[in-house]
Amino acid sequence: MLVDDAELAMVAAQAGAAVVRARFGTSLQRFAKSGHDFATVADIEAEKAIVEVLRTARPDDAVIGEESGASGPGVAGRTWLVDPLCGTLNFAARNMLVAVNVALRVGADVTASATVDPFADEVFWTDRDRAQVRHAGVDSPLAPSAESRLVDVDLAPPHPNSRWFRAARLLADDDFAEHFLPRVVSTSLALVWVAAGRRAGYVADCELVDNVHFASGIALCQAAGCVVTDLRGEPVRSGGTTGLVVSADPEVHAALLAAIGKQLPPG
Repeated sequence: MLVDDAELAMVAAQAGAAVVRARFGTSLQRFAKSGHDFATVADIEAEKAIVEVLRTARPDDAVIGEESGASGPGVAGRTWLVDPLCGTLNFAARNMLVAVNVALRVGADVTASATVDPFADEVFWTDRDRAQVRHAGVDSPLAPSAESRLVDVDLAPPHPNSRWFRAARLLADDDFAEHFLPRVVSTSLALVWVAAGRRAGYVADCELVDNVHFASGIALCQAAGCVVTDLRGEPVRSGGTTGLVVSADPEVHAALLAAIGKQLPPG
C-alpha cells in the first residue's frame, strides 16, 4: 500500500529506532571517523533498516545517509536525508538521549520529516502543514512555549564560524544567564523539544548543506511556528554556514540574538 511521504518518514525512522533500542547496552563495535567521532554497529545497522524501508517504497529517490553517503537516482529532485543515530557518543556511554532523523528534501525544501525518540516512544513528524508528536498511536499538535527558559547549546564540533563565534561563550554571558537556563543534551532531540514546548530555544554553530542531523528538526520547528534563523538572524538557507538559532517565540529569539551579537565582528 502506498503511503504518503510523512508517513513513510515515520515508518523508516521507527525501523531505525527499533534497531537502536535492541542494541542499547550491548557490546558495540566502533568504527573510527575523524577526531573523537566514531560510528557504532548500531549506527550502521539502523541506517540499513531505514534505507531498506525507503528503497522499497521509493526506489527512484536518492538517499544521503550519515554512514553510507549518497546513493540512488533522485528522480524529480527527491532526496532522503538519514541520520540513524544522533547522539552516538551518548548511546555508546549508555545514555538514552538520542534521536533517529529522517527527512525528505524535494528541490531545496524539506517537505516531510520524522524524528524519533527511541526510548520515549515518541515520533515527532511534519508534512509541512502539520507538526505533531505521535505517542502510543495518538497524534498531538506540537506547541512551542518559552515557559521553561531552558536553552540547549550545541557544543559539538566542527565549528564553522569559530573565527567569531563560540557557543560555549554563551554559557558565561551575563545577559544569557539572566534570561535562560543552559542545557547541553548533545543530540538533535533537543531541537525538536523546542517545537514541543520543552525547551525555549536551541543554538548551534553548524553547516546546513544536506545536514542529516538538523534537516528534520528544522522542518518540524518551522511547521510548529518556532522562530528559525541563522546566528545573524537571517533566514536559514541550506547552503549557509552561519549556524542555527531556534526559539519558541520572538522575544526569546531577540534575547538570544542579542547575546550572540556580542561576538559578531564589527560591521
